[in-house]
Amino acid sequence: MARTIKVPAWKFKIPRLPTVDPDTPDVFDEMTLQEHLVELRNRIMKVCFAIGGAFVLGFVLAPKALRQIADGANVDQFDLMGPTDALTLWFKMALYIAIALTLPFTVYQLVAFLAPGLTRKEKRMLFSSLPFVGILFATGVSYAYFVAAPRALDFLENVLDDLFDWSGLDGPETVTFFLTLMMGLGISFQLPIVMFILAKIGIVTPRKMRQWRRYAFLGIMIASAVITPSTDPINLMFVAAPLTILYEIGIVISSIFAKTSLRDPNGPTPAAA
Repeated sequence: MARTIKVPAWKFKIPRLPTVDPDTPDVFDEMTLQEHLVELRNRIMKVCFAIGGAFVLGFVLAPKALRQIADGANVDQFDLMGPTDALTLWFKMALYIAIALTLPFTVYQLVAFLAPGLTRKEKRMLFSSLPFVGILFATGVSYAYFVAAPRALDFLENVLDDLFDWSGLDGPETVTFFLTLMMGLGISFQLPIVMFILAKIGIVTPRKMRQWRRYAFLGIMIASAVITPSTDPINLMFVAAPLTILYEIGIVISSIFAKTSLRDPNGPTPAAA
């Protein structure tokens, strides 16, 4: 006889910050490998379902977003190289919108999966930082759309302008140019949060961040070169400059709010099974 397929029951729970009792030892949770794998599968499925649901909304918003990118590129219409380019761009934009809309939920699922390896104080600190993820992501995307991408196109438009016609840009290339900058800067703007969490957990101190400043700047330049679609130094600086400022902000935030680490080297250990 055929076996029945059991569909897991999904229950929506409002995320709450874990309470911290000062009289209770702050220990780690412990899970078996099988429990970790089952939880990973469930959280990946939740993220996929969330992106799938948001894709429907992204499909509706995609034409307006493409129109805004065309306005940002100062063109009336995009040129297409193939008959399926228009539909491909529509689906691509819808997917990017879905990923952006579900980013806070995706980050929450990632943090919740990693939470068993943290103490209650560390969980509370980490979950409290989640609202700033969405704020910094929106800030990075806005900076890319309103500042970095238009300035980059203005510079590139003046390169050998007597030989090339910019009246009609290639649609897929232009949209990819904008999306690469927007997603790259949106993710890169999480740098202060990452630095604060690392300092608060005790992985790296603000003093070490200052000592490693030159290596951090080198890493920022490499990351900026990856994010920037073009290879010219002008566009590179439009990406590297805000990341450098954010690194310094991360040092200041870590110095003020992470003076002491949550994790004592002689303190909590994994709870016994």
